[in-house]
Amino acid sequence: MPLQPVERQANQAAQELTERGARRSGMARRAYLASACGAAATLLAFDRVFAAAGRTGGRYVVEPDAAFDAQLAQAAVGGDEFIFDVQLHHVNPNGPWRRPDNGWVRVLSEGMPYSKCGDSDPVACFSRERLLKDVFLDSDTSVAVLSHVPAIQANAPLTHEDAIATKRAIDVLDGTERLFLHAAVNPAEPGAMERMEAHARSMKLAGFKTYTQFDPDPNGPGGFWLDDEKLGLPLIEQARRLGVRNICIHKGFPLSRRGVQFAGCRDIGVVARRYPDMNFIVYHSGFLPARGERAYDPANPSGIDDLVNSLQANGIAPNSNVYAELGSTWRYVMRNPNDAAHLLGKLLRQVGPDNVLWGTDSIWYGSPQDQIQAFRAFQIAPDLQERHGYPALTPELKRKMFGLNGARVYGLDASALRPKLRKDPLGRARAGYLPHADPRFETYGPRDRREFLAFKRQEAGSHL
Repeated sequence: MPLQPVERQANQAAQELTERGARRSGMARRAYLASACGAAATLLAFDRVFAAAGRTGGRYVVEPDAAFDAQLAQAAVGGDEFIFDVQLHHVNPNGPWRRPDNGWVRVLSEGMPYSKCGDSDPVACFSRERLLKDVFLDSDTSVAVLSHVPAIQANAPLTHEDAIATKRAIDVLDGTERLFLHAAVNPAEPGAMERMEAHARSMKLAGFKTYTQFDPDPNGPGGFWLDDEKLGLPLIEQARRLGVRNICIHKGFPLSRRGVQFAGCRDIGVVARRYPDMNFIVYHSGFLPARGERAYDPANPSGIDDLVNSLQANGIAPNSNVYAELGSTWRYVMRNPNDAAHLLGKLLRQVGPDNVLWGTDSIWYGSPQDQIQAFRAFQIAPDLQERHGYPALTPELKRKMFGLNGARVYGLDASALRPKLRKDPLGRARAGYLPHADPRFETYGPRDRREFLAFKRQEAGSHL
């Protein structure tokens, strides 16, 4: 989406402040930008520009000297929360899916931001090894869920067997689990119900993941609704029969122009009311980037407001069996703290403070550490709290959102797990790595008009 003028101004202010910070610290600019001071300076610049423009609904609370003082910077962007990222992705760069006729080859090579990581093979930027370093070494993430992309079985860049292999590589032998798995479900693909049963028997699943915007039939409607008797309801009934309570649904963030209507959330409240014993985790929270965020408007039900309308219309109270996940959503709105305040405020008020889950969609964008740091410093302004009933983002509430809410819905005991995480092999490896850490922390994507237009052509033509 094009940057607003105030966002472009904030980018420029951040560049100027980080250049001054690097000179004053005596650090190379790249090293400064990867430091806590660099992160604090960036957020400070954004806060100043938005405040000067009168856009004060959301604020990055950073002390002015944090751009130059490591302790102040750490106080703003550091923390020791239990961070449970409920949406990670990677692919198998050497899998049989890499055929010229598979649209995912083109999407990953040209359309995903992290394909610019510098590897000679752009698809290798999304490998298991990159995931391990970017997420578990170069960010404060402790535990995560590995998810899937919309694709038929023959085109899947990550198969169920690939995901199990990654889990075995990241989990450790002393009983600590670092990685949990979804299994993909495309109910319109032949054999989908049988595969659900096979996947559930292969291991304990964290949930089933589906994309209501995805239709493997190029002549089909482009997607389905969860309350559809032919596709959606059989999926839920099969998961229920198999004892898998979590149904994870991509909503919002249109995959392509085809089937875009199924990005809406009108079906979420319907199935949540019909199946009160099941959990419906709305990945991306139904967010639509083109819409922007503002106070809830029941007369304009799209994006987050469409999810809110669906819950209210079906009597689904906050903190019930519907959950809102922030993968890609927070990354998008953190560039505009005013929009971020409305988005988080509405979710916390309407979905519930116990039911908003942290996710980042890594590693599509590289390390999630920038998202973590920005969230730590973020606050909803008191006047928006008073006007719209949004809660204050207290440390306790942020801890819930960062990991405790996700731990509960995915069946983890965070308090028992944390001591193990510090002592297991991955925890020890990270402790040894940090003194010599070399994170990239770069933002990837189109760098000029030619790359931007190529990206837009790829997006418009994608059918996976």
